[in-house]
Amino acid sequence: MHTAFVALGSNLDQPEEKVRHGIAALAGLPQSRLAAASSLYRSAPVGAPGQPDYINAVAQLFSELAPQPLLAALLAIESRFGRERSFRNAPRTLDLDLLLYDLQCVDEPGLTVPHPRMHLRAFVLAPLLELAPDCVIPGVGPAADQLTRCKDQNVIRTAP
Repeated sequence: MHTAFVALGSNLDQPEEKVRHGIAALAGLPQSRLAAASSLYRSAPVGAPGQPDYINAVAQLFSELAPQPLLAALLAIESRFGRERSFRNAPRTLDLDLLLYDLQCVDEPGLTVPHPRMHLRAFVLAPLLELAPDCVIPGVGPAADQLTRCKDQNVIRTAP
């Protein structure tokens, strides 16, 4: 079994509910087991102004799926929740990002692990550290050190 961390985010159509349903959908992935899910966090949108705030979380999975099939399963869940990719950083019904896969570095078409911007985003790091306080991002370093570099980003824990 491989250990994977998946970021969840939503800012459309009852985002707290969407993230909770997304976590439930992750629990139903084939050849996988949901190990844990973080609290929910509220954050301002990145990149595209004028959007509602996001609700974010991170889930830990144990999976027999390789990175590409796991990504395909995540994209299928996004599609079931009505995800549209109209433009970069567009509002989302549900966004699922494969953050980490064991301590592997993957650079394949359509997939980069660790997620290339995860270390720059407090809304990813705070829930990740809730689940894995000693997490190290391959090629970057301790996630806790990265979170201290994101002090200017306002992330609020809203619900367990």
